[in-house]
Parts: sequence; structure tokens; C-alpha cells
Amino acid sequence: MSQEFSLSPEFCFVVDQAVEARKKISMITYVMGDIGEAKLKYILLKILSSLGREDLMELFYTAAKELIVNSTKAAIKRIIFEELKLNIQNLEDYEEGMKLFKSSLNERKFPTYKQKMRESGLFVKITCIYKKNKIDLEIRNNFPLLPIEAERVKEKFINAKKYDNLFEFFMEHGDSTEGAGMGITMVEILLSQSGFDRRLFSIYSSERKKETVARVEVPLDDIPKSNGTPEQLFVE
Repeated sequence: MSQEFSLSPEFCFVVDQAVEARKKISMITYVMGDIGEAKLKYILLKILSSLGREDLMELFYTAAKELIVNSTKAAIKRIIFEELKLNIQNLEDYEEGMKLFKSSLNERKFPTYKQKMRESGLFVKITCIYKKNKIDLEIRNNFPLLPIEAERVKEKFINAKKYDNLFEFFMEHGDSTEGAGMGITMVEILLSQSGFDRRLFSIYSSERKKETVARVEVPLDDIPKSNGTPEQLFVE
């Protein structure tokens, strides 16, 4: 049955009032579990229903979940490097740490890091900003990308262009999708299959603001033509 039955009346009331007033809605998660997913689904359904665009639920819900997983992994990675006493800024330490990170971590182990994320002050913030003609979904980490991470994100954006559907992606990568850019590829394909430009998905990283923001910006009144810029990763 739907997890929505687990949500408190207070939570639903606050969301309903915010949507009615067209206020932006944010939620913070450390490691998202079933209740967190139910809350996310409730928020997105309420927003999309208020705009008469329930047809975009799969796009936004799946994109949000993929980007949240990516952001959670990035936070847990930093905790693991700290535990291993490896310098994440050092290239040799980074390569060594990433081998251990990829071999030891899967989503089933995420919950064990929930308290550690809280203690480290690391979190993932989901924000929905919406009006009659546009919906923005933002997934935010409170730390910037490392230079090596920025390079790999750039490569993943380029690689994602090779795929028109997820079947092609899975056929090429099989079960070895860890680190293959699955999240970026899935968001791009979902946008494309929904009739939108892939470049409505972008990632911003700021050393000055100490944050990384993955953003999906979807216009509702018309589908804009490409603005001509191929850039989807912005680092300052």
C-alpha cells in the first residue's frame, strides 16, 4: 500500500498550505528512507496537481530520487575518507579511497551513515520552486565539488548524450552502473522522453558558497529552443 498513510496530518497540512500559497517547499534529508520518499512523493504530487501537470510525476520523482542518491553518496564519500584518514584533496589518496568506497558501499549500507552525516554536519536539501509556467527542482549538498569530481561530472554529461533511452545504457553497462553516470544519464533521458531539452538539467558548484546544486528547470507553457550553450556544469 502507499507509504502516504504513514505521513502525519501535521506534515500534510503544512504542505497543503504551502502549495495553496505557491510557496517554495524544502526538506532536508541525511539518508532518505521510506518515510522520506513518501514525503517527497506527497510534496511533488501536491505541486504538480495544483498546476494540472500530474503527467510530469515520473520525471520529477525519478529525477529527484536519482539526484538525492548521488548527493548522499557524495556526502558519505567524504565521511569514509575521513574515517580512512585519507586526504580527499590528494590525487593518490583519492584514487585509493575511491576503490575502497566503490567496493564497500551500496545503498543497503546507507542507513548506517545517517547519524554520521548528522554528526558531520552534512545533509542533502531538496527544494521545489514553482509557479504557473515553471517548476525548478534543486538537490543541494553543503559542500563544493572537488576538481576531480567536477571533471568526472563533466565527462558523465558528455557520455550521457550517447543514449536515447535507458535500455541502451543498461545494455552497454550491464550491472556495472556504479560510477557510470547512471543518475545524470537517467535525468537527461527522462527530460528528453518528456519532450524537454536535456540542458534543462545542470549542476552548479561554488567554493565560495560551499555548496553543490543539481537543478532541473522545466517550463510548463512552452518548450524553449536550445540557448546554444552546451555547458551543464558550472563551477565558481
